Amino acid sequence: MPPVTLIVIGAGSRGTGYGRYAIEHPDQAKVVGVAEPREFYRNRLVETHAIPPENVAADWREMAGRPKRADAVLICTQDHLHTEPAVAFLKKGYHVLLEKPMGQTEKDCRRIAAAAIEAKVLFAVCHVLRYTAYTKKLREIIDSGVLGDVVSLQHLENVGYWHQAHSFVRGNWAKEGRSSPMLLSKSCHDLDWIRHIMGSPCRSVSSFGSLYHFRKEHRPAGAADRCLACAVEPQCPYSARRIYLGRLERGETGWPLDTVTSDLTPEGVTEALRTGPYGRCVYACDNDVVDHQVVNMLFEGGRTATFTMTAFNRAADRETRLFGTRGELHGNGRRIEHFDFLTEKTVTLDTQETDLASGYPHGGGDYGLMNAFVSAVATGDAAKILTGARETLETHLMIFCAEKARRENGVVEVRV
Repeated sequence: MPPVTLIVIGAGSRGTGYGRYAIEHPDQAKVVGVAEPREFYRNRLVETHAIPPENVAADWREMAGRPKRADAVLICTQDHLHTEPAVAFLKKGYHVLLEKPMGQTEKDCRRIAAAAIEAKVLFAVCHVLRYTAYTKKLREIIDSGVLGDVVSLQHLENVGYWHQAHSFVRGNWAKEGRSSPMLLSKSCHDLDWIRHIMGSPCRSVSSFGSLYHFRKEHRPAGAADRCLACAVEPQCPYSARRIYLGRLERGETGWPLDTVTSDLTPEGVTEALRTGPYGRCVYACDNDVVDHQVVNMLFEGGRTATFTMTAFNRAADRETRLFGTRGELHGNGRRIEHFDFLTEKTVTLDTQETDLASGYPHGGGDYGLMNAFVSAVATGDAAKILTGARETLETHLMIFCAEKARRENGVVEVRV
């Protein structure tokens, strides 16, 4: 069987990361095309995958206007550039893997879902948390019945102080107008995962949250607009000098450094911090997304779930507690502890990712996603895809309702 052929739309961190699967499994997948406006990133992908010149474009519209030349496309553009390319390539008959979030608005999401269903092709959104060994084991435990009925769930997303500063204060997802609300851009993973674990539709939501800390009024006395020229920078945990140059000194040249500049030398990173967005004081940016939020969910049958997203912790795996009628479970993305009410014994499981998935982000979820999508395209088996159009639309509607509830200080019914 020949390898599945792929075109990457958007050759940044996500597009490059998903393309890695084809390098490691050339018998299964091959990247044969790319559309990317930035020359450095476009050329890097071309060189990595030996893409012929006729399959290279600076704009996705140019690629979509050409005759179909691959089995599938990976759409890895910024949030506001998901809808139009997704619809265009679906209409061309490509199978589509779309980076999350599905779209920025309810209207966009409904439009994409309708296009995917009408096209009768394979469609998946990159909710990678569903594809980890940890999640698979968690679902097996629930389905076995040893917890009884899962009555409630608590889920914590540890965004991390420096990750918040990098992505959601200084970076591409700092302003809703440029990207999306925090709950959509960062935590659509989590509400989708909660829906997957609960195994039934969410009926209503409430939510609270705000931009609490990263505001001008919390700026320390004497702080400068940029970290490299700031007298109080050595005492600031959000120092760009420490976050970026510190990583470079330790030999870390991947994410997040590779989003700051393509010149990963001390001189290149220093210049980027001196002149670019990632060198700004976190109290002197134009950010407006929340830095903490909670969502309360009522699921079918009266069961409940709570979700907490906060910047104010060290970056770490998500943590979850499940409360059932026969047992309790605690997980942290790798280890699972199950306490049985009848025996009063605790069993601990380690779900470390396989060697193949090791090194991939999200606990190996990125590998699991690519493996499932490529296999689905190769075999035509849609069951391998856990994040299709209909359920992804449902979980995005949960997010839009939660944001409405937060802004209006109320409870909002989720209507699919």
